Amino acid sequence: MEKEFKYIAVEGPIGAGKTSLTRLLSEHLGKEVLLEEPDSNPFLEEFYKNRERYALAVQLNFFLRRVEQINQVKQMNLFHSGTVADFLIEKDPIFARLNLSNDELKLYRQIYDYLKPNMPVPDLVIYLQASPTKLIERVKTRGKVYERNVTKEYITSVFVEYQNFFHSYDTAPILIVNSDNLNFVDKTAHFDMLLERIFGMRSPREFFGLAG
Repeated sequence: MEKEFKYIAVEGPIGAGKTSLTRLLSEHLGKEVLLEEPDSNPFLEEFYKNRERYALAVQLNFFLRRVEQINQVKQMNLFHSGTVADFLIEKDPIFARLNLSNDELKLYRQIYDYLKPNMPVPDLVIYLQASPTKLIERVKTRGKVYERNVTKEYITSVFVEYQNFFHSYDTAPILIVNSDNLNFVDKTAHFDMLLERIFGMRSPREFFGLAG
């Protein structure tokens, strides 16, 4: 009998493929989908042009949107009935530390600590890793307007912050997936292998990848 995962969180830096995998998992498992929807952030394009000026605005917009989404899902009891999300609220400060000035970070932390919703612990976290070279390649390939000013230096700094965060993450069971040579959208066999690893997990921290 397969394990039942009522709440799965898929995480990873920009270009890792977390939203695509979240949609696939929600469809396959018959769960509700919860997406951070970066396209709805009106400050994001300007942020990539001028990080210093727009960092606080883009950060707070993302955070408040996530708080609103999470509270709606909690009211509908969807974490209990089944949800796959493409973000962890606990990782939100990663970008704050990376982009905000000291004063802005202090203000952000006050708002974060006051408004952070009381979240259930995921049954599983899937952390999608990919090399900075692969991440920037995917970002350029998908061609989103607001990402055209993303630099490899910024992608690399985000990659490092994610690595540091998940190196010590032990709040929930975690499957760390090196996605450099995996394509879950276009290659059904890759998605099937991932599902096999998910439902075959025997320890709270496991790794999965495919040699090139």
